Amino acid sequence: MKKSTFIITKMDCPSEEQMIRMKLEPYSEVKQLSFDIPNRKLEVYHTEEVDKIHQAISELKLNDRLENTEDEAVLPLAADDTQQRKILWWVLGINFSFFIIEMTTGWISNSMGLIADSLDMLADSIVYALSLFAVGAAMSRKKKVAKISGYFQMGLALLGFSEVLRRFFSESETPLFQWMIVIAVLALIGNLVSLWLINKVKSEEAHMQASAIFTSNDIIVNGGVILAGVLVYFLDSKWPDLAIGGIVFAFVMRGAVRILNLAK
Repeated sequence: MKKSTFIITKMDCPSEEQMIRMKLEPYSEVKQLSFDIPNRKLEVYHTEEVDKIHQAISELKLNDRLENTEDEAVLPLAADDTQQRKILWWVLGINFSFFIIEMTTGWISNSMGLIADSLDMLADSIVYALSLFAVGAAMSRKKKVAKISGYFQMGLALLGFSEVLRRFFSESETPLFQWMIVIAVLALIGNLVSLWLINKVKSEEAHMQASAIFTSNDIIVNGGVILAGVLVYFLDSKWPDLAIGGIVFAFVMRGAVRILNLAK
């Protein structure tokens, strides 16, 4: 058994992990993958030479480099992921619930910040769902699900951008800052609970580490929406809400592109 270690500098969330897993799935010589997303490191356990594996990873254009290859490596035991799956189901449920809540209240309160934050929650839900539902599925099915999800998310992001521009260049109502602050605080609490659940597992598995990174980013976004709500109150202006909405829509679009890369 051989172990090849790669440093992949653009691997910073579950999307890249899924891209690599799907890319290497057809290679029978690959026996196990071990991801360390915070350190941008991938360990591949394989039985043949690493050349084909390295070429396949390089095709993803994630800025990879091969660190080293050990010739007599021991295949680690696969971890029991029952508890991890249960936690991910909870996190998925929290994210999707707040997608619905923030989307609904965003339209009611006329807040693009809440709407954009809801799509950020949806983006996370899609990645978690792909990780959970794709296990054991055929490659063609995985790619089809990724493509549909990516285009759907991209379409929503484009609609969001167009609405931000429309409100920017036309007269529109100032959003209800009370709704912005209250709902964003609730979403913040939901993400803090999610992060607590993820950290409770104390897992070094890649998908759990990636989930913690994603949820931490969501907490920052929630804080941005809360700040925008406070600025709307003090400035009596729609501009802070439109600004945070545009920024978050950019993150949603970036996530959609990453998901679409899974379908290639």
